[in-house]
Formats: sequence, C-alpha cells, structure tokens
Amino acid sequence: MAHSFIGLQTYLIERGVTTLKMMSKIKQYTQITAISMCVLFVGYFISANNVNAGTVIKVYKSATCGCCNKWINYMQKSGFSIQSVDVNDMDAVKQHYQIPKRVTSCHTAIVDGYVIEGHVPANDVKKLLSERKDVLGLAVPGMPVGSPGMEMGSRLDRYAVITFDDEGNVEIFHQY
Repeated sequence: MAHSFIGLQTYLIERGVTTLKMMSKIKQYTQITAISMCVLFVGYFISANNVNAGTVIKVYKSATCGCCNKWINYMQKSGFSIQSVDVNDMDAVKQHYQIPKRVTSCHTAIVDGYVIEGHVPANDVKKLLSERKDVLGLAVPGMPVGSPGMEMGSRLDRYAVITFDDEGNVEIFHQY
C-alpha cells in the first residue's frame, strides 16, 4: 500500500501538483476506494444471503403432518416459495427420488434439481444452491427436536444435515 501511495505521490509531483492538491487527490482516491469496497461487500452479502430467495420448493407430505406445515411456514419466512403436495404414499415418493432409507424423514422437497429430505434449515438449502454440490440433496434424518418445524420449547437435540448421492453415500454438511 505504501508503494502505491509513493507512486501516486511521485506521479502528482512530476505533473506539478501542489501538496494541498496532492492531499485532496489522495483523499478523493481513498474515498472512491472505500465506497467501492462497501458496494462490493454489500452486494456480496445480499447475494450470499438471498441465494435463490423466491425459488419454488415443491414439498411432498402427508395431509395430516403438522411438523411438515411448520417447516413449510419456516421456509416461506426464509424467502422461499412453496408448492405443497399432499400424498398418501410417501414411501413411493422417497423411492422415486432415490432417498436412502437411513436418511428419511417425514416430508420430501424438491428445489432446483435437489432433494431436501426432512427438517433441513433454510441456510443449508441456500448454501447448497449457492455451492451447487454434486449430490442428490440434503437430509436431516428422523425428526430431531429443535430442527425447523420441530421446535418444542427450549429443548434442542443435536443433529446433522447430511448430503447424499445416487449411490447411497452420505457426508456431513453441517452440524447443530
């Protein structure tokens, strides 16, 4: 940074710019740089936190499942649009989307080509959509208390969000 400052100072002196004018130019360049950095930071922050906000998530669920409806409301509040489909045979849905039995939960969602199984937090879905991992999707196996849609007072069970692929391989994506 000092080298750049000295280079700018030398450039301005060679052109007959006075010290006062030089300081004014340096201040102007500093302000422009600061403003540019702020614009870039804000743009990145907005895009990173609103990745695919408004994207439609198609949720397959049982008509009688209350926690599925809570998860749907949570995802809507997180910026996603929801298309809810009540089905009688969730096992057929899970087979169709190749969800390994060991990671299943109560509802299955499809978003932008990915499968979202169970009570996956919105930020993990957004991260997956942003990173475009080569997986079938994300899952929160079972129905852990404290996961989105499974809130029960202050109780919070530890759980993991995992990725899964079409060969049944799983990997931890995020832990809570």
